[in-house]
Amino acid sequence: MMTTQREVAAEAAHFARLLVRKSLRIAFAESCTGGLMSAVLTQIPGISEYFCGSAVVYQAETKAAWLGISGEILAKPGPVSRVVAVEMARGLLEKTPRADLAVAVTGHLGPNAPKRQDGLIWFAAAVREPSFWRLRDRVVVRSHRFPSDDRCSGQRLRVRRQRAAAIHVLRSVSVLLIADD
Repeated sequence: MMTTQREVAAEAAHFARLLVRKSLRIAFAESCTGGLMSAVLTQIPGISEYFCGSAVVYQAETKAAWLGISGEILAKPGPVSRVVAVEMARGLLEKTPRADLAVAVTGHLGPNAPKRQDGLIWFAAAVREPSFWRLRDRVVVRSHRFPSDDRCSGQRLRVRRQRAAAIHVLRSVSVLLIADD
């Protein structure tokens, strides 16, 4: 799982080329990645035409206030869940009128994660126009679990997982964009 900032930047560059080719505007709602996807994407010259903005919604209260996620959902099943990822993407799309696509990610990348959530992310991509996907749904949602790394722990593990999560989400959404060709 050794990932570098350079690898994240390369994946973001590929993602940006797809946005340009498809003439799509995007917004991100990031929790466990802490704004990393937005940060690397905004390093690409000319991306402002396609990148509407981002919300780094690290705490449950911020998810509720900024994206309109109900306190009941945030309490149970909790912020690291399928339903919260979907609601984050839907809420962001609703609040970002120029975006064609909203991508949200939530998870627990450690340290000190509960065992059942350790390394788990949920991400969702919501589209304004359902015919955009060959799929019929306005929202596509997926989960992924990143393994522990015996060579590192604590903050180093979290940073590595953040990078891996950013790459995974960008790559997964890229696959959806390519599948639409």
